[in-house]
Amino acid sequence: MLNNEFFDLLKTIIRQPSVVGAEHSFFRVLQRELEERGAHVTWYEGLLVAQGSKPFSTMFSAHIDRHGLICTGPNEFQYAAFISANRTDLLNNSVSEELMTKITERFQNEPVYAYEPWSGAYRGSGVITNAYICEYRNNLIFEIDGLEGLVAGTPVAFKDKLKIQEQRLYGQLDNVLCAAALVHMFSLGFQGTAFFTAQEEAGKSWRYLLEWFRRFGGSTNRLFVVDTSPFPDVDAADNQQLVLRNKDANAAFNSEATQMVQQLCEHQNISYLYKDKYMEAINEQLVAQGEEPRSIGSTELGRIIAASNGLVDGTTIQIPSTGYHTMSESASVQSVETFLSLLCALSKE
Repeated sequence: MLNNEFFDLLKTIIRQPSVVGAEHSFFRVLQRELEERGAHVTWYEGLLVAQGSKPFSTMFSAHIDRHGLICTGPNEFQYAAFISANRTDLLNNSVSEELMTKITERFQNEPVYAYEPWSGAYRGSGVITNAYICEYRNNLIFEIDGLEGLVAGTPVAFKDKLKIQEQRLYGQLDNVLCAAALVHMFSLGFQGTAFFTAQEEAGKSWRYLLEWFRRFGGSTNRLFVVDTSPFPDVDAADNQQLVLRNKDANAAFNSEATQMVQQLCEHQNISYLYKDKYMEAINEQLVAQGEEPRSIGSTELGRIIAASNGLVDGTTIQIPSTGYHTMSESASVQSVETFLSLLCALSKE
């Protein structure tokens, strides 16, 4: 299933920038790859739609934005997801100080490059030298050596390339891995619809998707949203090949669709885990120890189900990964193979 064509595609598009809020140039790359594989491609604000000859037969969705920075002043850069989400005060409840501390440590000495958001044209490179919380603006600020003359509003991406070691894929996989899988599906004869959404990391992608369904959706809008799912280490990630969900923090998913995916997994001998049950078990232990429970997670699908008043439902299929939101996120080749196998089976249902 994972032939050289898939790896070549993933290697190509993982090098293309797609910073949250500046995804246009990546959409252009996707459009070319999809049209070469026979898909009919249409652009909307925040959304690229690729369709085959039976667009309502099966519908998949993957977000295509990745974390990066935005220039906000002379040698001043901020986390793009925070800017895109209009989070102007990061010391309130919207983003915890714990998360900010992790971010400041995560990208020290990381090589980056600036690009023009529409064309993707290169605008220079540099290295992150410092990250700190500004006490005056209550926001996270990055300093970069090499991009001092950059104009405010320019996106800055992390330099990335795919690595394959010991049957694991490494890179900034969230969510270019699933985007590559959906493009590859058209090479395998997929005739349904694949949605590619922008600004998921800023919590906005569901709006673009819902607008499409309000304009063009049918009476049965069953959607399968694909993504990676973080685990603390390789052993925990490799305990299952795929991750399913009954619900997230926003809404319950379609039980029939979820059961159908589970049955296909069992038919193909694919091991799976329900992430909501996994998190609930962890929370029981935390509460017993007197600690605060964690969120069971928020997904694009949960947001669109909660907002669509029954217009859209479905379920999620996720690839277990480690190193979430870093340059060394990893996923097993076996999980990606079973993931593609399951998508192919779903497209025939």
